[in-house]
Amino acid sequence: MSRFVSTRGGPPVPLEQVLFSGLAVDGGPYMPTSMPCLAGGPDSEEQDFQVSAAWASSRIFSAQLEEKEAVKLALEVLNFPVPLVEVEPGIHVLELFHGPTHAFKDVGAQFMAALMQHIRFPGSDDHPTTILVATSGDTGAAVARAFHGRSKTRVVVLFPQEGISAQQRRQMSTLGDNILAIAVTGTFDDCQLLVKEAFASGQLRDRYCLTSANSINLGRLLPQMFYYLHASRLLGPSPVLFAVPSGNRQPVRWAAGPHSWDASTWLLGCNECQ
Repeated sequence: MSRFVSTRGGPPVPLEQVLFSGLAVDGGPYMPTSMPCLAGGPDSEEQDFQVSAAWASSRIFSAQLEEKEAVKLALEVLNFPVPLVEVEPGIHVLELFHGPTHAFKDVGAQFMAALMQHIRFPGSDDHPTTILVATSGDTGAAVARAFHGRSKTRVVVLFPQEGISAQQRRQMSTLGDNILAIAVTGTFDDCQLLVKEAFASGQLRDRYCLTSANSINLGRLLPQMFYYLHASRLLGPSPVLFAVPSGNRQPVRWAAGPHSWDASTWLLGCNECQ
C-alpha cells in the first residue's frame, strides 16, 4: 500500500502526507486506495504479538518499511504481551491492556509514533510537528506516552476538566517535556470542536505543522489490524467470529474485507446514538 485518497476526492497522496497532516486539505479523512492481502500470516512458529505486527506492517506500509525495518519497529515499541485467553471452551478474549497506559490504544499510538519518527516528512526536520489530540482519557494518555521524548515533535492534548479519571489525568499531565495537557471547561465534544476548528484553519495548520493522533489519522488506525491477524494466527485455520466493541468501525471494515481473513464473521457492538 503506497497511496491514499481523501473520502471527498482529490489526487492520491503518499503515506508521509497522511501521517503529517491527519486530514486532507478538503477536510476529508484519508483512506487507502487498496489493501494488501493479510490472509495466512507470517511463516513463523513464534506466536509473539511482535511477529504478527511486524509481518502485517511490512505489507500495510510496504512502500515505507522493508521487512527488517518493520521487525525493528515492532520490537522497539510493541514490547508488551497481547495474550489470547480462553474464558470458556470456544470463546477467547484478546487482552489489549498490557501496554504502557493499559489501554488498547497503546498499540496504534506506539506504532504511529515510531513510524513517524522513522520516515519523517520532507521539511519536518526544520519545524517540529504539533500533534493535536482531543481525548476523554485513554487516547490522550496513550498518545502522550507514545510521543514523549521524541525529537521534532510536540503533543497538545485537550481533555474535559471533569469526566476523566485521576489516573488518566496523571498519565497526560505529569510527563512534561514535549507533552502539553490542557484541561478544557466543557465536554469531550467541546475538545473535539476545538481540534476541528484548528484543522479548519489553514494558517494554523501551516504555522504549527499540525497533525492529529485521533482515529482520523490512519497512522494510528491501521495498526489496529494487527489484533485480528494475531488472533487468527493463534486460533488456527478454523473460521472465527470476531466480536468487537467499537465506536469507530473503519479498521474492522478493512479487516473484514476480501483481502483479509476468509470465512470469518464479524459482530460489532456500538453505543446507541444519544
